[in-house]
Amino acid sequence: MPRFAANLSMMYNEHAFLDRFAAAANDGFRAVEYLFPYDFPAGELKSRLDANGLQQALFNAPPGDWAAGERGIASLPGREDEFRRSIDTALDYARVLGNDKLHVMAGLAAPGVPREQQRAVYLRNLEYAARAAQGDGITVLIEPINTRDIPGFFLNRQDDAQAICREIGASNLKVQFDCYHCQIVEGDVATKLRRDMAGIGHIQIAGVPERHEPDIGELNYPYLFETIDALGYQGWIGCEYRPRAGTTHGLGWLRAWLQR
Repeated sequence: MPRFAANLSMMYNEHAFLDRFAAAANDGFRAVEYLFPYDFPAGELKSRLDANGLQQALFNAPPGDWAAGERGIASLPGREDEFRRSIDTALDYARVLGNDKLHVMAGLAAPGVPREQQRAVYLRNLEYAARAAQGDGITVLIEPINTRDIPGFFLNRQDDAQAICREIGASNLKVQFDCYHCQIVEGDVATKLRRDMAGIGHIQIAGVPERHEPDIGELNYPYLFETIDALGYQGWIGCEYRPRAGTTHGLGWLRAWLQR
């Protein structure tokens, strides 16, 4: 049966961030993920995980200047030294928090830079990240993201992401498959899960098109959960959605699934 992780960046926003761990545990989650841990000491976050019997499933490497609109630096020419430092920082946190998955955001298309040049930078940086993470048993993830949510994002398609992973050839470099992004960009979600499961390291869900609970919209999530189960996926499924109202109130979809 699929195992679900609460995304604390989007869920439980009715609580202060550090209080979201307890709220998620009280609702039955056994793992959490979020965008970035860097506003808090790693030890403080670890204490929240331990106090609530939670596992850390995933977080993102530093993305550059998020407040200024940057959405990752892995593909940006001239930022290679900063990228390497960001991976060092992320791995320091992962060693404390215990997660074995790290998402590295590609960033936006660089104005005036040919796509192939930017792609070459991206591949070199991902090679470095995978090599640096190997010794800690951490899998580096890349995620295709739709350009409605993040206009200009460099990586958008599942086949492109899978091709990059194959080209690099690192066993600990995989794709983060977000059903929400895939449906918006490409559709045919179940077929792509079947096609790519060997190269998928993490799965995320949300309703389409509004990114609310996975119980409304274009995607039949009970069918997708059964498909994911049949394909033998053993990882966490991250609930990266914005609740329509209170988070706990909107978890009927989860309670119904767990009672099956």
